Amino acid sequence: MRKIFPLLLLLAFWRPVLPGAARELDTGFQLLYNLRFQQAREQFKQWQHLHPDDPMGPTAEAAAYLFEEFERHNVLTSEFFLDDDRLLGGIKGKADETRKKAFNSANARAAELAGRRLASHPRDVTALLVMTITTGMQSDYASLIEKRQLESLRLARKASDYGSRLLAVAPHMGDGYMALGTANYIIACLPAYKRLFLRIGGIRGDKRAGMHQLALAAEHGHYLKPFAKMMLFLASLREKQPGAARRWLAELEADLPESPVVRRERARLDLALAANGAE
Repeated sequence: MRKIFPLLLLLAFWRPVLPGAARELDTGFQLLYNLRFQQAREQFKQWQHLHPDDPMGPTAEAAAYLFEEFERHNVLTSEFFLDDDRLLGGIKGKADETRKKAFNSANARAAELAGRRLASHPRDVTALLVMTITTGMQSDYASLIEKRQLESLRLARKASDYGSRLLAVAPHMGDGYMALGTANYIIACLPAYKRLFLRIGGIRGDKRAGMHQLALAAEHGHYLKPFAKMMLFLASLREKQPGAARRWLAELEADLPESPVVRRERARLDLALAANGAE
């Protein structure tokens, strides 16, 4: 009994640092999706202070800078997503330089920490998740903010490779489907001549597969679950699937009742349906 008691005591106080187990990260992502970016970063920095070797901390901080830049340019809106010139060509105007430097710095720190883990443990789940997210964010930034489409496609393929490695090790990690689904869908939206050029280089897109992968991220994901649902809502609008769009928006309203983005999209959708005579 004496030998068992210390073990029980240890188990009582031990908390594993695993994806989905960190209160500060979960709280921070909830704040991020509700556009409270500074408060989100405070949560993420608190996590980094407590866990300086965990690459998820700077990854989350980088996400807060990226989403703040997205909000500044209305990227995650139906107005942007249904406009081919902007979705496939990028924002109007330029990025905020201070935010750009902060995003790149946080993303680089995350990749460095994850790279160290993978060097000694190639199947490290957290490191593979971080590389999937950080590379995916680099791809999004290159495409939507900096308008460097070829570099974005290279990074999207790299993010997809990390996502595939993550899912091979941990099939339950639904966040891994986010990079795969986004790349598949966006590439499939490109003009035919660009898709042909990419196929020569071994890069293919598939809308149906992309939306299925995004649905898996929406169902089984953790940090990226609301992001996946927003992408599915917007993709459903592009594909003229109003029933699916309403369903994904309803899920977002349940998950993020305080989100200004979700409220704005509800107002836009209701106006569009009313104009079309739909209930």
